[in-house]
Amino acid sequence: MTKNLVIVESPAKAKTIEKFLGKDFTVKSCYGHIRDLPKDSDAIDIKNGYKPTYQVPTDKKQVVKELKKLSDAAETVWLASDEDREGEAISWHLADELGLDVTKTKRIVFHEITKNAILKAIETPRTIDMNLVNAQQARRILDRIVGFELSPVLWKKVKPSLSAGRVQSVAVRLIVEREREITDFKSTAFFKVKAEFKVKDKTVQAEITRKFETEKEVEDFLKSCVGASFDVGNVEVKPVTRKPAAPFTTSTLQQEASRKLGFSVSRTMTLAQRLYEEGHITYMRTDSVNLSEFALESAQNEIISAYGQKYSNPKKYSNKNSSAQEAHEAIRPTAFENHAAGEDEGQRRLYDLIWKRSIASQMSDAQLEKTVVAINNDKNKEIFVAEGEVIKFDGFLTVYLESSDDDDEQEQKGLLPPMSIGDMLPCKSIIAQQRYTRPPSRYTEASLVKKLEELGIGRPSTYAPTITTITKRGYVLKEKKEGEERKFVVLSLTGDQLSKEIKTENTGAESNKLTPSDIGKVVTDFLIEHFGNIMDYQFTATVEKEFDDIARGLKEWSKMIDTFYHPFHKDVDTTLDTAEKATGERELGVNPKNGKMIFARIGRFGPMVQMGITSEEEKPTFASIPKGISMDEITLEEALKCFDLPRDLGMFEEKAVKANVGRFGPYIQHNSKFFSLTKEDDPYEVTLDRAIELIHIKRKTDAERLIKTFKEDDTLQVLNGRFGPYIAQGKNNFKIPKGTDPAALTYEEVVDIMSKQPVKAKAKGRAKK
Repeated sequence: MTKNLVIVESPAKAKTIEKFLGKDFTVKSCYGHIRDLPKDSDAIDIKNGYKPTYQVPTDKKQVVKELKKLSDAAETVWLASDEDREGEAISWHLADELGLDVTKTKRIVFHEITKNAILKAIETPRTIDMNLVNAQQARRILDRIVGFELSPVLWKKVKPSLSAGRVQSVAVRLIVEREREITDFKSTAFFKVKAEFKVKDKTVQAEITRKFETEKEVEDFLKSCVGASFDVGNVEVKPVTRKPAAPFTTSTLQQEASRKLGFSVSRTMTLAQRLYEEGHITYMRTDSVNLSEFALESAQNEIISAYGQKYSNPKKYSNKNSSAQEAHEAIRPTAFENHAAGEDEGQRRLYDLIWKRSIASQMSDAQLEKTVVAINNDKNKEIFVAEGEVIKFDGFLTVYLESSDDDDEQEQKGLLPPMSIGDMLPCKSIIAQQRYTRPPSRYTEASLVKKLEELGIGRPSTYAPTITTITKRGYVLKEKKEGEERKFVVLSLTGDQLSKEIKTENTGAESNKLTPSDIGKVVTDFLIEHFGNIMDYQFTATVEKEFDDIARGLKEWSKMIDTFYHPFHKDVDTTLDTAEKATGERELGVNPKNGKMIFARIGRFGPMVQMGITSEEEKPTFASIPKGISMDEITLEEALKCFDLPRDLGMFEEKAVKANVGRFGPYIQHNSKFFSLTKEDDPYEVTLDRAIELIHIKRKTDAERLIKTFKEDDTLQVLNGRFGPYIAQGKNNFKIPKGTDPAALTYEEVVDIMSKQPVKAKAKGRAKK
């Protein structure tokens, strides 16, 4: 008989915690959520207070069965899911499903998985907090209602298979609006003027702070500088204090890991979760910058030991956000004396970032000295300014400096040589370089998280899944843009010689930036027009605050949903009855060959061009828009070219070969099979010889991958994969035992191997592996 059964969310966490508890404790994992709302319309009883109906999914039934058996046999059951609302809901679902008394079952929470934290939690159990459960339920039910009622509207009025979400759709709106700001932005040219001056044996760079608007204006200025004498007009030296950044919250960790390490938001959270489950860091879903007294003391001891007393300056941070949970902690190492931790390179790099940020937050301010030198000349009124910084005391900078989204534009200011008012400075050269005003930057994952947080949209647990959802749905693309060549003018004055040079640069190149797809734009415009509240930033933030009020016991969850539902449902009915179909249609012009109108619009299978209109006797013809070309940008010439596809290339093996563009890009079609074209291949120009070459390459690859088939079952194959041979049946894969020759397997042996490896359904909810 088990004396104590502790139920946690993940096997990794169970393994770590079991090390800290004695033989009287058995620790088991529930693998995240054990039940959820079914996918049908009966999940929520709207007429009876929005009462939800939950069910245990097929892949969790065995887990629940085993936990039920263990809980029935245990003297005490301890529910130890995560400390946030989602974790509280998991504990409640467990209690309900296992037949435990919610008012008596012991619930324990901890910010970190260390022996002290676990033993302290066991000493101070509480019961399930139904306010937190109701806040999670309210979010889940509201989001289900929005998705369930909005999606059919989109199917009917935009395109089949679309979906909408309360937070996701607002996030897409941000990206769409930013893209339109960029499109509408008119870049203007200006000239930036810099000079190099000689100060003894050193060279000092200085710049005129104002911009010259025209080439003539800057040329006249340079001509006026011929024969000019330059001297120091003013020297200003002032102390500057730089303070360390607060410890990490979920969003600041995601932002800094993106800037410094190049990690996506989802990768950061996956790595952080592993570090947490192994006991290396505190809980990774938090909006608090608070540190416990234990953490403050531990950090202080480590700083004094490693860097000395003068580097220690303990401080407490508080959140500007009133909804932040100050009882929780920021993300920090569980043991500051451990300067490194993690099982792989990604974990180690993220831990290093967390350790440095946490330690730096408790260190002394950096003391700098900023010098600004103004340089005059006797020919005109323009003043050159040289700036430099000297670190007098590095303080926290010895460990860590926070990055910025604009780091690429910031110039490091170096040390200036000593200069005094009146010093004459020989001018080596003056260079005026043409620059262009820049449009707003597209969002990265990290800067989108920052914006959502600023607007009060979403919470720590929602940022990563929101971004994953909008990219998976195809509303947002993460693209690499090659940029384009642009010419610019450089005017130089060296001595009394003025020269002009035309140079070229690549502009607009970027990677990992978020761009809205055509369908993302059309859906966003449709939702803004017909569901203004849902898409309103302030409204979405207000809903988040209402969830917080429910979590504090200040608001009744079903009343909150009722207030939202009725006007929303009315909008749904009105839109279904009266709204016109949204296609994002854009008129491109007339086909000069037949006089028919050409349009770009969203069709059943995505962005396309249309030739002709439906009211004409002859039906319109359609063609897909190639990947990489937006509906907003496609020209008439590019659209006409689309109708040249599919191209007949000729015959091969007595079957026709065609080149075309589909939903997944350009391809070759032969004998009812499809062969992708490479980035270098153009479907409008690819030859028959090249197509045959691609067919042979694909056949060879497929032949090398296939080890064996079976006449008894044509869906069964033995294949070569990235990690070695395996058995495949439809979409299910099975490992081949070590020491087995895959080519020698018989049908009976394969069936036996499969029977010993039950098919695992994909984990849902917050399952952690």
